[in-house]
Amino acid sequence: MVTVPSRWLRFWFALVVAVAVSLVPPSALAQRVQIIRDTEIERTVLDYSVPVFRAAGLDPASVEIYLVRDNTINAFVAGGQRMFLNTGLLMQSQSPNQLIGVIAHEVGHIEGGHLSRVHDAMRNASVEAIIGLVAGIAAGIATGRADVGSAIARAGEETALRSFLRYSRTQEGAADSAAMRLLDATGQSSRGLLEFLEMLEDQELLMVGRQDPYLRTHPVTRERIDALRAHLSRSRHADAPSPPGFEAKHARMVAKLTGFLQAPDLVLRRYPESDTSIEARYARAVAWYRRPDLDRALSEIETLLRLEPQNAYFHELKGQMLFEHGRPGEALAPYETAASLMPDAPLLRFALAQVQIAMDRPDLLDDAVRNLEAGLLRDRRNSAAWRQLAIAHGRQGNMGESALAQAEEALLTGRADAAVFHAGKAQQLLPQGSRGWLQAQDVERAAEQQQRRRN
Repeated sequence: MVTVPSRWLRFWFALVVAVAVSLVPPSALAQRVQIIRDTEIERTVLDYSVPVFRAAGLDPASVEIYLVRDNTINAFVAGGQRMFLNTGLLMQSQSPNQLIGVIAHEVGHIEGGHLSRVHDAMRNASVEAIIGLVAGIAAGIATGRADVGSAIARAGEETALRSFLRYSRTQEGAADSAAMRLLDATGQSSRGLLEFLEMLEDQELLMVGRQDPYLRTHPVTRERIDALRAHLSRSRHADAPSPPGFEAKHARMVAKLTGFLQAPDLVLRRYPESDTSIEARYARAVAWYRRPDLDRALSEIETLLRLEPQNAYFHELKGQMLFEHGRPGEALAPYETAASLMPDAPLLRFALAQVQIAMDRPDLLDDAVRNLEAGLLRDRRNSAAWRQLAIAHGRQGNMGESALAQAEEALLTGRADAAVFHAGKAQQLLPQGSRGWLQAQDVERAAEQQQRRRN
């Protein structure tokens, strides 16, 4: 086993990022890494995060939050101001205050510039590559081996492996101090962060391989817990309740994730018929839909819609149930209602457009294009939306616009050669100097840069 001198660590990590990005096809990464996209959950997390970001002097629009489908508890910052939260963390958090405490702690790492050498090396890496590398590091720490599973493990040795994305006790204390300050500044309690650390402290007695990844990279010490308790003893916000609406949002977020990510039978046991709360009905609706028992699922969602007829997320779920059970004609109205209630939600516009295209009705194509273009103004990195836009333009005979959308999709999915081809085709078909023609040139240049990085 070769020891890597510390002065080479930054170079080594940058090399590993390059190797991971160049050798692992995006399609293979996508099979291993799943990013959860859901308007309701994303907006709940954003509602929790924005006050903390602003208190830290961060522009909320510059911080990217990604939800990783993983049942373990983990949260980390990588590649600059990109924050990753595991669904396991969201589902196992017992209150919004606990989750906000973790977010404030991670913002403390951003504010403190901790692990800046790693963030610099990862800044241009894809989201999938970052998550894959972090998973490789966690696996290496868990097994005590440096040859586990991936390029990162093959490239180094245990001491170097443990040093990456592992904060020192000093950095953890500094991030805790920042979190306490930020939570006080927003009028929120640090008690949730204390409860979270106490929960992790119980895991320290477990074998390393059975610990959640968060504990492996964020060492919990008695000093950290004592510092939080001391702060709470003097903070005037120690017993501050959660902001209005946060508890309900948290309960619904947990129920929705549980419904989609856990076995339906487990969900129905956790949320029995005797529980008539909104969140229990929500979880059961998803569980029945996944089982699948569409009649019972629709019965639950109709009850929810009677209770909250203006809830866009309930209409969205009804549309999703019907569409994925092969009934797009019936799914159209719920999706139209959801999009009309939240016209600024890109994912709802994308979902509506997908149904409109799937119905194979020429009279709906103009609306589908409008919905996709409106959504892409707010979320340009949604490759599936570009693919749907290419289909819609193609069916309308707008082959230049279709080629441009295919180029955008190929660029986002790491298929640089295809992006160059489609961008070139778009330039041939679109009027020279037009907006689309100029956009195709930009895509072509970006794809060529992607090609050079991989060669």
